[in-house]
Amino acid sequence: MIKAILFDLDGTLLNIDMNYFLPKYFKKMAIMANEYGFENSETLAEKVFQSTAVMIGNKDPKLTNEEVFMKDFLNRWPYSENEIRKFFNYFYEKGFPQLKDYCQPIPGMRDMMAKIFEKGYIVVIATNSVFPMSAIKNRIEWAGLDGFDYSLITSYELMHFCKPHIEYYQEITDKIQVDPKDCIMIGNDRGEDIVSGKMGMTTFLVENMLIDKGDVDYIPDYRGMVEDLYKFIDDLKSIK
Repeated sequence: MIKAILFDLDGTLLNIDMNYFLPKYFKKMAIMANEYGFENSETLAEKVFQSTAVMIGNKDPKLTNEEVFMKDFLNRWPYSENEIRKFFNYFYEKGFPQLKDYCQPIPGMRDMMAKIFEKGYIVVIATNSVFPMSAIKNRIEWAGLDGFDYSLITSYELMHFCKPHIEYYQEITDKIQVDPKDCIMIGNDRGEDIVSGKMGMTTFLVENMLIDKGDVDYIPDYRGMVEDLYKFIDDLKSIK
C-alpha cells in the first residue's frame, strides 16, 4: 500500500528547463563573485560544475553532499572556506531569488498537492540533492507549493548521496521510515527518477518535460502527461 509519495522538483512540479536555467544561474553567480571581489570570477562556473560532478559521484556515507562539494571546491578556488561560505550564502540569499523569472508554476499543481495531504500521505520533495536548502525552498515557492508540511526535502546539507544512485533513494526511505515498496517516485527523468523502481518503489514518469537518455532498463509503472498524473492522484484512496 502506498504510504509515501516522492516528487522530483525541476521539470516535474516546476516548469523549468535546466538547460536554459543553469547558464543563467552560473552567469549570475559569476557576476556576483566579481562584485564580491573574487578574482578570475569568470572561471567560477567551471569550478562549481567540476566540484558538483565530484559530489554527484560520491558514495561515501560518512560525508554529506555539502561536505564533499566544499572539500573538492576548496582545492579548486584560491580562497578560504570562510570566504567561500560567506559568498555562497550571499549569492543564495540575494542572487538566486532573482532567477525566478526563468521558470513558471504548473497550473493545477497546488490543488493536486493539497489533495495528497488531505488524503494523509507522507510527501517528500526528492530533488537531486546538489543545492542548498534555501535554493530548493525558493524553487518550491516558485512552483506555488510552499506552505505544505513536507516530511523531507532532500538538500545537499542533509543527504549523503545524489541521483541516480540507488543509495539516494535508500537514504530517503531510511529517513522517513517507510519501506520502498510502500513508496511511489514521481519524476520526469527516466534515468534519475525511475531508477528508484530497482529497489521496489512504484514509479510514475511525467512526460511533459521528459528527460530520456535511453535508459531502457528503467521501465516506469505509470507514465503520462501532467493531466494523467492529476487523475492518478485523484484516484488514490485516503489513508487517514
